[in-house]
Amino acid sequence: MIIGIDLGTTNSLVGVWQEDRPLLVPNALGDLLTPSVISVDDTGTLLVGRAARERLVTHPESTVAAFKRYMGSARKTQIGEHQFSPEELSALVLRSLKADVEHFLGESVSEAVITVPAYFNDTQRKATRVAGELAGLRVERLLNEPTAAALAYGLHENNLESRFAVLDLGGGTFDVSVLESFEGVMEVRSSAGDNFLGGEDFVAVLVKTFMQEVLPERWRAAPSPVLQGRVVDAALQLMHSLSTQDSADMRVIWEEETLTWTLDNARFMDLAASLLERLRSPIERALRDSRFKLRELDDLLLVGGASRIAIVRQAITRLFGRFPSARVNPDEAIALGAVTQAALKERHAALDDVVLTDVSPYSLGVDTVERVNEQIYNEGIFCPIIERNTLIPVSREQSFQTVSDNQTVVKFQIYQGESRYVANNILLGAVEIEVPRRKAGEVVLDVRFTYDIDGLLDVDVLVSETGKRKNLLIQGKEHHYSEQELAERRALLASLKVHPRDQAENVALLARAERLYEISLGRQREFIGQCLGVFKAELESQDTHRIAHARKEFEARLAHIEATDGVWE
Repeated sequence: MIIGIDLGTTNSLVGVWQEDRPLLVPNALGDLLTPSVISVDDTGTLLVGRAARERLVTHPESTVAAFKRYMGSARKTQIGEHQFSPEELSALVLRSLKADVEHFLGESVSEAVITVPAYFNDTQRKATRVAGELAGLRVERLLNEPTAAALAYGLHENNLESRFAVLDLGGGTFDVSVLESFEGVMEVRSSAGDNFLGGEDFVAVLVKTFMQEVLPERWRAAPSPVLQGRVVDAALQLMHSLSTQDSADMRVIWEEETLTWTLDNARFMDLAASLLERLRSPIERALRDSRFKLRELDDLLLVGGASRIAIVRQAITRLFGRFPSARVNPDEAIALGAVTQAALKERHAALDDVVLTDVSPYSLGVDTVERVNEQIYNEGIFCPIIERNTLIPVSREQSFQTVSDNQTVVKFQIYQGESRYVANNILLGAVEIEVPRRKAGEVVLDVRFTYDIDGLLDVDVLVSETGKRKNLLIQGKEHHYSEQELAERRALLASLKVHPRDQAENVALLARAERLYEISLGRQREFIGQCLGVFKAELESQDTHRIAHARKEFEARLAHIEATDGVWE
C-alpha cells in the first residue's frame, strides 16, 4: 500500500485510500494534524508532535520547529546530545506518521507519496526524498502541493472544461498553480511561488511589533529564550483569534507582570502590508505563464493553514475580485490530494479515468559564453533548454558551437533557475565531451534535455561531426549522503528513545500543563501546580483505569482555564 503524506512546515498529515475515497489517519492523540515539531526531554527521550509543540514555550533550547524552510541546506540544529540536519528532523516527523498509519492498518508500510511546495528547487526535493528514506519509506513520487490540493477538490470529476487557480499558503511557503480540467484530465498550466513566505512570517510581524511597543526595555535588551517563546506562542494565539474576530488581546506574563496588547485586523493589515504585497508577484507570474486572463478563471481555491488568516483572505479577494472557494478544509486538502495520487499510482479502479499532468516549476539549462565582439565574451550566461512551466514529461534540444580555436573539450554545466547568470542559479551536474580541433564555431553540439514527472533529468550531448555522444542522468533521488552515511544516520535516528505510543496522551498533557503553569500567575498557577502533582501521582500508580480517569479530569480543568483566557473564576 502507498500512503499519502503532507509534510508541512507547521503541521503534517498522513492518509490512505480506503473504500474508494481518501481517508486521513489520526495520530496517537486522535488528531489528524501532527505538529512538525521535535523536542528532547530531560531523559533524552524524543518527542514529536503536540507534546513537542507545547515545549516550544517552556523548553525552547531543546525544541525545534519550522525546519522545513531549511530543507536542502547545510544547517544543523543541536537537540540534546545530537546535531540534526533539516531532512533528519523531517524524517523524525515522517517516522511518527508512518507509525500512526501502521497502527491504524495493523500492517507495515514502506511506500509513500509526499507533497512538496511547487516552487521547491531540485536540492530541496532531493532532501525531501532523503527524509523519506531515513524514515524507512520509499518515495514513489513528490507531488506539488497545489496540484495535490486540486485533486482533493475533486475537480477532475467535472466533465466540463474549467480553469482555476490554487493558492497554497502554508506555515513557511506560498505556492500558486493555475490548472485546467477537461474530460478527465487535470493539467497544470503554470506554477510560481515564494519559499520564504508563510504563516510563520505573519507571526514574526506580531512578535516584532509586540517586542517594540509593549515589552519593557529591560526585557527587550536581552530577552531570555523562554520569554521569546512565550511571546511567539501568544502571537500565534492572537493571529488565530483575529481569523475569527475583528479585534483580540495578546497577553504575556513574565516575572509576575502581565503585559496586554490589543490589536484589530486593520492595524494587522498595516503591519503585514509588505507580506501581503509579496503575495502579488507569484500570482501575477503564474497567470502570465499560464496565458490565462484573470477573468477566464472559473474558480479560486485557497488552501494551507495560513490561508485562514483573515487579512490574507481579504487581500486575495481584492486581488482576484472574488471570494475563494472553501469546499475542503484548507488544513487537509493537500494531504487528501496526496492520498488520491497514491491511489492513482496503485491504479485503483475508482480513479482509472483520471489523468494528471504537471509542469517543471523552474527552467533547466546550461552554462554558456556570450560573444559581445571579437575580443569580448561574457561568461556564465544561463541558456534555458526547458523553460519553466513546460508540461512534463518533456524533451527539448538545442545546438551550441565551440567558442575557441582548436578547442578539444566542451564542458556543459547543468543549472536550474531563472536568473540570466548561472551564479544565481542551482548547479545540478556537469557533462564533458571531447571535440575535434577546429576553428571556433565550426564544431556543433546538440544538447537534449528530457525531464519526467519524478524529477529525473536526462542530459544527452552529441557531437554532430563525429557522432560521439555523452549522457548524464540527474535523478531526483540523489543526495549528499553516501550510502554508508545514509545507513549510519538511519541507524542513529532509529536508536533514539521515543515515548511509547500508549503514553502519548499523558506526555502531551504534561507538556500542555507545564506551559500553562509557566504563563500563569497567583492562584491560577498554584491550582495548575496542584493538578500537575495529582496527575503525576496517578501516573506513578501505573493503573490504566485510574490514569484515564485522572487524565479526563485534568484535561477538562486545563480546557476551562484556556477557555476563560487565563481569568481565574
